[in-house]
Amino acid sequence: MGLMGQDAVGKEVRLSRGCLYGLSGRCHQSSELLFLSSQPLKKEIKMEAEPQRKFGVVVVGVGRAGSVRIRDLLNPDLSSACLNLIGFVSRRELGHISGVPQISLEDALSSEDVEAAFICSESSSHEDYIRKFLNAGKHVLVEYPMVLSLAAAQELWGLAEQKGKVLHEEHIELLMEEFAFLKKEVMGKELLEGSLLFTAGPLEEEQFGFPSFSGISRLTWLVSLFGELSLVSATLEEQKEDKHMKMTVHLETKSQRPLSWIEEKAPGLKRNRHISFHFKSGSLENVPHVGVNKNIFLNDQNIFVQKLLGQISETELAAEKKRILHCLGLAEEIQKSCHQRK
Repeated sequence: MGLMGQDAVGKEVRLSRGCLYGLSGRCHQSSELLFLSSQPLKKEIKMEAEPQRKFGVVVVGVGRAGSVRIRDLLNPDLSSACLNLIGFVSRRELGHISGVPQISLEDALSSEDVEAAFICSESSSHEDYIRKFLNAGKHVLVEYPMVLSLAAAQELWGLAEQKGKVLHEEHIELLMEEFAFLKKEVMGKELLEGSLLFTAGPLEEEQFGFPSFSGISRLTWLVSLFGELSLVSATLEEQKEDKHMKMTVHLETKSQRPLSWIEEKAPGLKRNRHISFHFKSGSLENVPHVGVNKNIFLNDQNIFVQKLLGQISETELAAEKKRILHCLGLAEEIQKSCHQRK
């Protein structure tokens, strides 16, 4: 997932020595500052001493995201020092990855040593895994989209609250240099109209969900930049034999300013993002190269650990939840609208 909505950009959170986890156990920390920013951390955060207790973690799914999660959990970073990678779960027989053992799903759910799960599998499996791990009394970090329906998200958030566990949806797109640049450029300007076009290779809808869900990071950008949006119309053009699809969504801000979002995917299409925002004071066409996105998964892990430590305010948690549910609700509306027009 994710960042605490717009309010968390630039927030400093101190992990003080001897702080309580607040949920389960203690971790004696350095008094280094962990900076919640839309930019990657600019310095290495060092521990003064090893924490006396760590959260046991299992990674579920070892594709691109899962492999990066394993790498980061093995990194001697401040947040990784509070986490102990117990193993990984995969449908493939892999044995070990970087010395980390493969364990069964049943063992991950039943083990008292496993206190948190990083769910990095295909989107269609997220709901089932989240429910299983929450019911087993584990904290959950899940890659976006959390689930493929608003009702499922509301149910699972209710379950997490009932169990007293953290449910965190990753949103690394809010930790990117490009987003930090856009946030700064957009701030204080009055929007007249705007558009966002994203192109990439095809994705299997059965695994990754309808395009409004698989592309929810673009929707999250628009909501984070311009506030809550309402759906005006949505269409989906498909050429299944060529694996080509184009989803066109027309949205509106609370000030009734038009925003369009287009997702186009086909074999050979380069992964690219094109933006065009017009303001009363001028226009912004595309995002210049503003630097390499370093450690964005690690920065997301830092935010998850801060949630475990109780270092993020209820106000910020509520704002994040509201944004995530708003985006999932919009994604579902878009899906229904596209199906109705077929």
